[in-house]
Amino acid sequence: MDARTKPVGTAFPPSTTPAVRPTQEEAEAAVRTLLAWAGDDPTREGLIETPGRVARAYGEFFAGYGQDAKTVLSKTFREVGGYDDIVLVRDIPFSSHCEHHMVPFVGKAHIAYLPHDGVVGLSKLARLVEVFAKRLQTQENLTAQIIDAINEHLGPRGAAVMMEAEHMCMSMRGVRAHGASTITHRFTGVFAEDRTEQDRFFAMIKR
Repeated sequence: MDARTKPVGTAFPPSTTPAVRPTQEEAEAAVRTLLAWAGDDPTREGLIETPGRVARAYGEFFAGYGQDAKTVLSKTFREVGGYDDIVLVRDIPFSSHCEHHMVPFVGKAHIAYLPHDGVVGLSKLARLVEVFAKRLQTQENLTAQIIDAINEHLGPRGAAVMMEAEHMCMSMRGVRAHGASTITHRFTGVFAEDRTEQDRFFAMIKR
């Protein structure tokens, strides 16, 4: 049976084939279609260059698909004077796009880890957030991807990630809950096993 004629409600298996990336021209044509569907005239003066602008903006919004967490976290430093306590970078600003409505959610991330064999440059943690935020996301998945990458590539004794964000899919549409924040967090290693370490993490965020 051709995929296009598969009965409604039938689940498709997850794709293992990378998506074929459309050309710039195809992307711009899709934007023109959306402009017309929204009820405007894509040929009027104010919208003539909009498809190109949108395509370029999407290149920035979703640049994370071309970036790799392993590369970002590849360089570590072992000469840290024996330091083995919490390393925390808080209030890392980020913006991402909801994979359900393709509208932004914006907030800040707090990342901490307990070093095992060296530390990573502090700016790399902010860069790691960007790698995954610049993709279509849910906040829950974004939180998990960040901490999983830290565990995989740094091998810390423990890690903690907390994210706070406002979702435009809630504030601009639907319930229109302006100012509502969504908070997600995940702990691994020592942070997951020891409530005292969790309390330290939260206390350091609030300072």
